[in-house]
Amino acid sequence: MRVAVALQTLTIFLQAVSAGVLLSSSHGELLHGVGARVMYGASMLYVLAAVLAWRPGGGSPRPIAYASGFLVLASAQVVLGIAHVPSVHVPLGVLMFGLSVLVLARQYTGAAAGGRGLSGGSGPDRL
Repeated sequence: MRVAVALQTLTIFLQAVSAGVLLSSSHGELLHGVGARVMYGASMLYVLAAVLAWRPGGGSPRPIAYASGFLVLASAQVVLGIAHVPSVHVPLGVLMFGLSVLVLARQYTGAAAGGRGLSGGSGPDRL
């Protein structure tokens, strides 16, 4: 789960970087388009990791809902990007990055506290 969430967070961050390149270079559109596909794949990987952590590992099914929510947000991002609606696309990207960082931080703080982070366990550190 940690690797999947870290990959998702990294790809969302790189999308912000490629958006900046998009504004300043003719090569930015290709970079941002490829990055969108990689980010979407990372979101799907997060869903897969959540299912695998739940089913065989006996963890909580709650991370599946979070991962699915990210996939829905990623889908909206793709649609908004293709439709050229930056007034919603950009703030949604910022929201996604913030949420992904939050989930990643909780993965590590949950494990450091002796729990299983978002893949199971109990306590106030769960989302």
